This record gives sequence, structure tokens and C-alpha cells, in this order.
Amino acid sequence: MEEEEEKIEEFTALPKVVLRCLAVDDENLALDLVEDNIAKVPFLKLEKRCRNAFEAIEYLQENEIDLIFLDIQMPGITGVQFLEGLTQKPMVIFVTAYQQYALEGFNLDVIDYVLKPISFERFLKATHKALDYFKSKNVLVQAQIPVIEKMEYIFIHADYSLMKIMLEDILYIEGLKDYIKIHLRTQKFPVVCRMTMKLIEEKLPSAEFQRIHKSFIVSLKKVESIRNQKIKIGENHIPLSDNYSEQFYQTIGYQKP
Repeated sequence: MEEEEEKIEEFTALPKVVLRCLAVDDENLALDLVEDNIAKVPFLKLEKRCRNAFEAIEYLQENEIDLIFLDIQMPGITGVQFLEGLTQKPMVIFVTAYQQYALEGFNLDVIDYVLKPISFERFLKATHKALDYFKSKNVLVQAQIPVIEKMEYIFIHADYSLMKIMLEDILYIEGLKDYIKIHLRTQKFPVVCRMTMKLIEEKLPSAEFQRIHKSFIVSLKKVESIRNQKIKIGENHIPLSDNYSEQFYQTIGYQKP
């Protein structure tokens, strides 16, 4: 008895979340027992008890539930049919007197399958499975890395104005002391602006642009071929210096010759 009380005390340690519960069973005695057990567990809150699947469906249309204690053999619609018909499925614990539906429960991804009559200890084990699943699901959601929109353009000062340059249009960039020339596929003449190579390199996404020379940065997407330490982009042959060649070959996944 003492050992059982210790287990119950361990199971009922107060978590930080409360699961909203729905109990669905056609037997009042079974509903009373589920309701009584829920009242003993700090992380459970009974929102509604339903005598059949139709009542449950009506309730779920207007309310959100985290966990359903669901009987299987009920008149009209069985628990299995009810669960199969839900588009948004809460967590479910089957509470039934029939063992033969365990496979259906597994295929429907229920949290647990509990046979009547239910002991409080077995009830706690099932609800802690639900609690652990709920916590793990929410931790994953919170831990997801925010989606960062792909960088598509930069703004530079040129011709006495702030000019928008689409990254997709850049072929390569040429450095001339304190100036750079941005060679674009969309126009014959490059855009010239007062900026250092270091600064423009910092503005560009490193996954798409690579410095290959102290005076040249190329768009990796536009590289057509490499021959004799020259990178071909369109009709242009851009020098690949020794100081940058090793990093360049690593970036494109090729061992330096």
C-alpha cells in the first residue's frame, strides 16, 4: 500500500500544463469513474462528459479539447468510427471492456488503450503518456528555427540615388580601389558605386557569391567553367588567384587540382 501511494504521489506531481479533457461513454458509471479519476490528477481538467459520439461531435464543433477518454462500443457511432471521422484529432485514450480493438487503436495513433475496470494507477500511467506527448509536441514547435526569407536584393548608392540590385542579375563584381563595378546580366554597362570589396562582400549571401581574387567576386550560379585559373561567366574570363582558389574549390565541392 505504501509503495502504491509513493507511485501515485510521483505520478501526480504538479506539471506546468493542464490538459482539457472530454469523456465519452454510454455508461454513466463509467463516466463517473473517469470524472472522479480526472479530478484527482492536477494536470487534467474535465470540460465535458458525453453519453454518445453525437454529443461529442457537437461539442467539438465549438470547443477545443486536448485529450479524449473514449469508449469504443457505443450505440449509433462506435468510438472507432467517431475517431476516424475527426479531421482535427485531439489525443485519445481508449477506455473499453473489449481487448480485440487494440489493433484499431494502434492504427489510429491513440495514446493508450485501457481496459475496464480501470485502476487509478493504470489511469495515471495512461494520462502521463498523454502529458509527455503533449509536452514533446509543444517543445518541438517552440524549438523550430524561424524561417528566414531568402535574400533577393541589395540596395547600393549609385548615380546619386539608392539603387535596388537583384542578386539574381549579378554576374560578377570587380573592385577598383575605392570603387566597384557590378556587372549585371540585364544591362550592357556595369553599375559603378563608391564601395570597397570588403563591404560589398559582407552584404552578399556567402552561399551564392564567392570572392575568387582580391579584385573579383563571382556569382556561383553564373559560373560556366574553370580553365587555366580562369572562371568563365558568359563572355568574360575572370582570374582565380591562388590565395582564394582553395576556398573556391571547397565551396563547389571539388578537390583543388
